[in-house]
Amino acid sequence: MQIDAVVINASPLITLFRSGQADLLPQLFKRIVVPQAVWQEVVQDDWDDPPARELRQQSWPVLESVDISPRVAAWSLGAGESAVLSYALAHPPLRAVIDDMDARRCAQTLGIPIFGTCGLLVLAKRRGLLRSVGEAITKLRSAGLWLSDELVQILLAQAGENASNADVRLVLDSVPNRPTLPGDEP
Repeated sequence: MQIDAVVINASPLITLFRSGQADLLPQLFKRIVVPQAVWQEVVQDDWDDPPARELRQQSWPVLESVDISPRVAAWSLGAGESAVLSYALAHPPLRAVIDDMDARRCAQTLGIPIFGTCGLLVLAKRRGLLRSVGEAITKLRSAGLWLSDELVQILLAQAGENASNADVRLVLDSVPNRPTLPGDEP
């Protein structure tokens, strides 16, 4: 079954806008729900971040008010994370797009299917929307998203890319103090 609807948190939105990759969202999904708490965090709070403010100009966000589920509230997450997970919990099989580790643990415990920002890139490659997940990860890192080399390796493997590819080496080499990989020059 193809995933055609998601509910998305602030950090994936901000990172995708900052990296110039937010246009993937409406190409991947027919419906992109942005809870009011997330909208507030990205657009209406005191952000002086023009790329994130681009969200206001998009036609694809579906704004929703969300009642926080007591099952989610028990986790004491942020307002945006709580709204995203509460909405996904109330609207299965909608997926939540969320990067926060505590929120991901909550989702796993409650059985809420999730994507991280990087998981969207792997999906985009599988659907033929990206040539290289490695290049897309480089853009995310340049936009300020920290990703471990181990996670990058997993994502590249999921996307059918490997570390011997020159573009992928650039992704891995963009991280200071990374461990040596097979094939590295001494």
